[in-house]
Order: sequence, then structure tokens, then C-alpha cells
Amino acid sequence: MDFLAKLGEWFLSVVKEMGKMAIFLGNAIYLIFTPPFKYKLLLRQIRFLGTRSMSIILLTGAFTGMVLGLQLFYTLRKFGSEALLGPAIALSLIRELGPVFSALMITGRTGSALTAEIGMMRISEQIDALYSMALNPIKYLIAPNILGGMIAFPLLTAIFDVVGIYGGYFVGVKLLGISSGTYFSEMKTFVEMEDIFAGIYKSLSFGIIVTWICCYKGFYSGYGAEGVSKATTEAVVLSSVLILVGDYVIGSMLL
Repeated sequence: MDFLAKLGEWFLSVVKEMGKMAIFLGNAIYLIFTPPFKYKLLLRQIRFLGTRSMSIILLTGAFTGMVLGLQLFYTLRKFGSEALLGPAIALSLIRELGPVFSALMITGRTGSALTAEIGMMRISEQIDALYSMALNPIKYLIAPNILGGMIAFPLLTAIFDVVGIYGGYFVGVKLLGISSGTYFSEMKTFVEMEDIFAGIYKSLSFGIIVTWICCYKGFYSGYGAEGVSKATTEAVVLSSVLILVGDYVIGSMLL
């Protein structure tokens, strides 16, 4: 009976936490579209997400494309289809690897910093100060972050895809001997707009998920350095899991 009681308590606590997170997100999205609009805060958050993640996006994008170029070339050569290397790399990056890898890299690089920053504001009572001045901290702290994520994630994903395609170009054309015209002309033939939109939908969804989770964990991190550390770890782990779950769910819906 004790086991069942503890299981029930755990289940109720999970449901309560999920409801609290859903209300937090709904409130933030409502405030995004409620004036006054905080353009400077939005630009600051886009810059925060973009500049901090750019170097890791460029590096991982280039090597992801190079690895794809190397592995796919030898796989396609077994079927006499080396000419399809360009579209194979492009479709892999645009539909799947670009959105997922970009979101995971941004989560590790910027999402953790976002949680720590908001958590430190909780520790230093800056969030309480906003309440005391009759200012809504969701409006000033959370809404610009979520909207900034919705804008920055697709842009960073597009950069990742382009760099990855040129990484595959370097391996396939410069190192393994495929002609440049074949690489790009076959890509134009097989990559369609719906493939590009699938990647955009995914990166947009991941932008909401990551900023939502990271902001929520930071906002309710509690007081003390230990609370911020725990919240940062939980934010990265939960965001990474939800990115992979979301990739499967969204991918299934778009097929």
C-alpha cells in the first residue's frame, strides 16, 4: 500500500508540475501579443541567443556535413549512385539533422546560460523587485526570450544547414572527385519547398520548447546556488529529451 500511495503522490506531483508549466507558457505567449511591445528586450535576446551560439553552430554544421559527405559517398557508391550525394546531404540536414543538432547545441551553449541568468535574478531577488514595482516579470523576462527563440532558432538552423551542405561539398567535390555541377544540380532536383518548410517548423517548435523549459526552470529555481545548479541541469536534460521526442512527433506528422 505504501508503494501505491507513493506512486500516486508522484503521479499527482507530475501532473501538477505539467499544469504549472503549461500555464507558464500560455501566460508568456499571451503577453507576447499584449502591448506594450518590448522591442529592445527582444533584440537583446535574439543577440544573446545568436552571438553565443554562432561559433558552435558553424563548427558542428561544418563537421556534420563533412561526416555525412564521407559516409554517404561510400554508401551510395555501392549502388552506383554517387551523383545523389548532394541531395542526400541536403535532405538529411534540412529535414532532420539541422534542426535537431542546432537545437541541442543551442540548448547546451545558450539554454543553460539562460536558466542560470534567470536563476541568479531569482537569488538576488531582482524578480521579487519587479513584482514590488508592479511589473510583470513574465512580460519583461520570459516573453522576449520565447519570442527571441522563435526567431533565432530557425535562423541558426538555416546557417547550420548551409554550412553543412558546403562541408559535404568540400568532402564530396574537393576530396572525393564528384563534379561541382552534379552536386548542386541534383540537389535542386530533389530538394523541394516542403522539405525546407519541415525544417522550419521543427526549428520553430524547438525554439519554443527550449526557451520555455529553460526560462521555467530558471524562474522557479528557488533560492541558493545549489538550486540554480540543479535547475540548469534539469533544463538541459529535459530540453534535450523533448527535442528528440518533438522531432519524432513532428516528423511523423509531416510525412
